[in-house]
Amino acid sequence: MEQYSIALLHYTCPPIVGGVEEVIRQHASVFGRYNHRVKVFAGDGGVFTDEYDIELNSLLSSHNTRILQIHRNLADRSHELKSCAEEIFTYLVRALEPFDVLIAHNVLTMPYNLPLTVALHRLENNGNIRVVSWNHDSPYFYDPSPFDLKGEQWNILKEYNPKIYYITISEERRSQFQDLYGTKRIDIIPDGIDPLTFFNLSPNTIEMIREKRLLEAELLMVQPCRLHPRKNIELSIQVVKALQKKGVHTRLLLTGAYDPHEKETTEYYRKLRKLSEKLHIQRDILIAAEHFSESGKELTGDTIVMRDFYLIADVLFIPSLREGFGIPLLEAGMLKLPIVCSDIPPFREIGKENVQYFSLKASPEQIADKILNFISNLKPHQMFRHIMRNYMWDDLYHHMLLPLLQKIIP
Repeated sequence: MEQYSIALLHYTCPPIVGGVEEVIRQHASVFGRYNHRVKVFAGDGGVFTDEYDIELNSLLSSHNTRILQIHRNLADRSHELKSCAEEIFTYLVRALEPFDVLIAHNVLTMPYNLPLTVALHRLENNGNIRVVSWNHDSPYFYDPSPFDLKGEQWNILKEYNPKIYYITISEERRSQFQDLYGTKRIDIIPDGIDPLTFFNLSPNTIEMIREKRLLEAELLMVQPCRLHPRKNIELSIQVVKALQKKGVHTRLLLTGAYDPHEKETTEYYRKLRKLSEKLHIQRDILIAAEHFSESGKELTGDTIVMRDFYLIADVLFIPSLREGFGIPLLEAGMLKLPIVCSDIPPFREIGKENVQYFSLKASPEQIADKILNFISNLKPHQMFRHIMRNYMWDDLYHHMLLPLLQKIIP
């Protein structure tokens, strides 16, 4: 896979808080994750990570005193505007010399640093680097505009440059920028989210998620339990098969360990593995102990974080034959994870009318139908799945960001 050198530019960067600043952070993270060279250029902010380079230069800032003075007196400072733009241009040519592409967020569309905008148009005309204008917003979309943009110098904010590649973040914004620029040559790459960092998952969990591609399932069920016959895990496996027959790519995550020196649990483990192989779904029955512990021995609390799996799962599935209580119902309930469980007295006592029960006499197909009917009526679940299908940064990288780089870089 190609590795490119990518510069990201905005007036500010983290730890300054803002929507575009967060997108800068996420772009840098996803590009760095796929081994591209990344550097962030900004006027204000700080060295918010040691994973990639960050360079601050006050000439790129929206609060630079010299630039603010130019903005206040444009009619009388055209020479100073030109001189400042030349200084920024010279700096950018030198600073960006090692890079294949510059992704400039909002600086070609917003009125916060006009000399920088002028310099960027000239930079692309210089032909030494590919420039991408990542357009989040424009003052021309608001009536009345929150800015006083009198003077022809501001017209550059709505000037289309055919040598620049334009990206915006939604259909609404594309339509607006097409009208503003008088061109159809604007592509959409939406903002995204990285669930692994958003949920602040442990390194062990992140490793397993990536290795096993857990987030690619259409339905991820988690069953936190020891591998013991009374936990009725064979029914869980059969329900996974029934769901897959109904066209839903389902996976089961079993978090509990088993003792390889205890004959009963070892035999039960083997029985579960044989059943999953017989049903041809062995790759979709994931036992955390196999990932975190080669011997299958007891896992420590900091080795596997139960909360992590609750956060990424769609359903807590508990088909126990017998229980004295049901702590997983409390844990899942605290995190608002939908619960589907066997209709036994302890679960009834805890869950009341707030969970989906099924009879232990029901067939796997009937239980599968109950699960699908249950989650189909949960709007938060549907929104979660929609986001996972369409807005994860890793998917956006493979389907949109990388093809953009391949298209514009020779």
